[in-house]
Amino acid sequence: MTAAPALARRRLLAAGALLALAGCGRKPPRAQAIPSGSTVLALGDSLTAGVGASAENAYPAVLQRLTGWKVVNGGISGDTSAQALQRLPDLLRKHQPTLVIVGIGGNDFLRRQSASATRANVRRICEDARAAGAQVLLVAVPELTVMATLGQLNDHAMYEEIASALKIPLHRKGWSRVLADAALRSDQIHANAAGYERFAQGLVETLRETGLLAA
Repeated sequence: MTAAPALARRRLLAAGALLALAGCGRKPPRAQAIPSGSTVLALGDSLTAGVGASAENAYPAVLQRLTGWKVVNGGISGDTSAQALQRLPDLLRKHQPTLVIVGIGGNDFLRRQSASATRANVRRICEDARAAGAQVLLVAVPELTVMATLGQLNDHAMYEEIASALKIPLHRKGWSRVLADAALRSDQIHANAAGYERFAQGLVETLRETGLLAA
């Protein structure tokens, strides 16, 4: 009569150990620091292109000044995740970046495109960049909700899901915080110069925390 409870306890302990290991596996490994002068590709849409400010105030230009990297602005206003995925191979061949910063999906949300298709595209972008030999940092984009119209923005859950599945670092709340602050916006969906500066500063913090940028 005592064997069965003992066996059950052993099975529960084994299951708990497996769950603990799985939980540890969700944490992205420590990244390799990107040396000064390295080429970094910022892939995205109008928020990467810098709509609402001058070219020298777009976040890739600010990031270049803050890090010493050569940051290529791969942002095109109006781009969807499908269009960014289509552009990516040429950008990778041309620039051979050491790091790709992926911030795309906002236009998919604005156009009410399929969430599953957007998720698949963003994941494929990250996978293809990594397959080309680059490290990848994913940037979360705010979700469109009723609360968003009131200035209360939250990251879309798909970015956390993709980052966890691929074990890549994620920059959380960057755009959600900037675009929720009217003083940092040029309009409802774009930052101004101060907003891009704030975003880049927050991005630098994440880059340091993940080890991509030496402290």
